[in-house]
Amino acid sequence: MGDSYSAGAGDLPLDLTAPPTCVRSTANYANDITRATGASLTDVTCSGATTANFTTSQGIGIAPQLDAATSAAQLVTMTIGGNDSNVFANVMDGCAAASATTLGQGNPCEQQYGSSFADTINSTTYPAIVQALKAVKAKAPHARVAILGYPWIAPAVGGCYPTLPIAVGDIPYVHGIQATLNDAVRRAAGAAGAIYVDMSDPSNGHDACEAPGVRWVEPVVTTNSLSVGHPNALGESEMAAQVRSVLHLP
Repeated sequence: MGDSYSAGAGDLPLDLTAPPTCVRSTANYANDITRATGASLTDVTCSGATTANFTTSQGIGIAPQLDAATSAAQLVTMTIGGNDSNVFANVMDGCAAASATTLGQGNPCEQQYGSSFADTINSTTYPAIVQALKAVKAKAPHARVAILGYPWIAPAVGGCYPTLPIAVGDIPYVHGIQATLNDAVRRAAGAAGAIYVDMSDPSNGHDACEAPGVRWVEPVVTTNSLSVGHPNALGESEMAAQVRSVLHLP
């Protein structure tokens, strides 16, 4: 289950059985886990999914994701929450637009938006994730339910403007917003009795400003244009490895 970070959005090869708008990859972390463990997989990940899409359709031909959860399920994994209230998109688009006004200098995004993104995560996204996780556990009562944090997009300092179009002074700000989101995911897992799979520590040094072959997330200016701002195949495989480690999968 989950959003584009679980779908492996844009990573080749694409899953041709998925609704086209989901841009799902057969190289996503769920498929990596399946290949490693020999488990059977029902993959309903879809780019753009929010917590609301666990119970409501994303569009024509896309069933609510909870429809796939059953009492026979043994493991349910996901990333979810980044699209709630359009937080991810608004941060990246808003900060990119702001950075253009200063040619990548200063912290124009932080000056414009302040604590608004973090406030939305804590007041709206967090309780929505809790509710979503509880709904999954109700539909799949015998399954272990695991939710992953999001691997780093921006480094803690520095950045790589314009490859990642965030002004140098806004890099800590954007990094901090993602830290707030991952903390909300962690707290929601605890509140709902789910398992939290941390991706913050493992993805240090693998953000979108690192070189190809090192980075787990693609920047905006990239040769892997289908997965801009999302985990590449290496990132998905590392997410799978972290899930297997935390859950002690074979």
